[in-house]
Amino acid sequence: MPTTPGGDQPYLKHLNRARALHLLRTHPGLSRAELAARSGLTKVTVGSLVTTLLDGGWLQEGDPRPGATGRPGRELHLGETRHVLLGAEIGVLGARAVATTLRGTVLARAETRTPTTTPHAATQTITQLCGQLLQDPATQGRDLLGLGVALPGPVSPDGTRVLYAPNLGWDDVPFLDLLRASPDLPHLPADAITLDNEANAAAFGESFLRPGDPPQLLAYVSLGSGVGAGFTALSGTPHVLRGARGLAGEIGHAIIQPGGLYCHCGNRGCVETLLGGWAIRAALNLNVQDPLDEALAPRLREAAVQVTLGRAGEALGQLLVNLHQTLGPDEIVIGGALTRLDGAVLGPALDVYHARRWRPAAPPARIQIRPDSLYLPALGAAAQLLAHVIDTPQEPA
Repeated sequence: MPTTPGGDQPYLKHLNRARALHLLRTHPGLSRAELAARSGLTKVTVGSLVTTLLDGGWLQEGDPRPGATGRPGRELHLGETRHVLLGAEIGVLGARAVATTLRGTVLARAETRTPTTTPHAATQTITQLCGQLLQDPATQGRDLLGLGVALPGPVSPDGTRVLYAPNLGWDDVPFLDLLRASPDLPHLPADAITLDNEANAAAFGESFLRPGDPPQLLAYVSLGSGVGAGFTALSGTPHVLRGARGLAGEIGHAIIQPGGLYCHCGNRGCVETLLGGWAIRAALNLNVQDPLDEALAPRLREAAVQVTLGRAGEALGQLLVNLHQTLGPDEIVIGGALTRLDGAVLGPALDVYHARRWRPAAPPARIQIRPDSLYLPALGAAAQLLAHVIDTPQEPA
């Protein structure tokens, strides 16, 4: 972000600070001279800025970095010791939360397997998990920057309401207000709590937390009780594509089989009627309280299970083809319970994707499978909070 003289000086300082932090997030280890060259700021400005950020624990110095001439500069990295961010995900069958550093290093995890019921109960669950994390020795003595929360449903464009969460039975819930009003949640400024859809949060984390330049367009596909997607595009820093009403990514309710089974959204033949966890449970008479991957893992050799999961895999493959040919992402990341079934779903899905994708659209999108995705939405929610803190001008003390 180039700056111009004579502007709002506090705001210009904020822009410079944000630019430096984002550059060191994506390119850790730059020296002061390299940071000045990449940012377009003067060495004097960078020197003063880095001193302030070091004093505040936002940065820390590493090893000497030899330069072409003169005295070697020292590597600069985001600080790992001063701050902590919390991220939480409310799921259908439980909730998860993480405490992280500025670099996304996980300091502590907490979870519950109690099925989610009412919004008030979900608020209490988040409060309890945050309390556990802040009592962990790894988080003691750190400055808490805030809390990011992810949920399985579209969130209003202003980030305050869960518009619709069919798998939870929620409709137009002012969830951010409930969190802010919770007496047991750690005291935080009003703007230090963020709310988003779980697939959006996971997609953002996949883009924001990786070193180097992220994909120009990344799609994250979430396979759980429902089917959702989050999309991030690169414009300076990654940002979530939300659509005009916050409904972008609701691919579970794209119609893939006209005249097919009824979906709980009221339509017929939605993706979720073949690929959603609730549909697979219904087809195989599984206990709705059991995690899907744990319920299916010992039964993968059964013919009925193979047929059901094969059909789900074909639906996923066609969904990947549609994403590839309509959005053209650089990368599609797939996470959720169905990735942890030894390829029973992903095998047929990738076969369909490679067979049906449009050949002139080369190279194909990279497909990344994340069987370790259990905490990705919570981690992504913490990353969203960090981005919000970096990008929001701070009130003068």
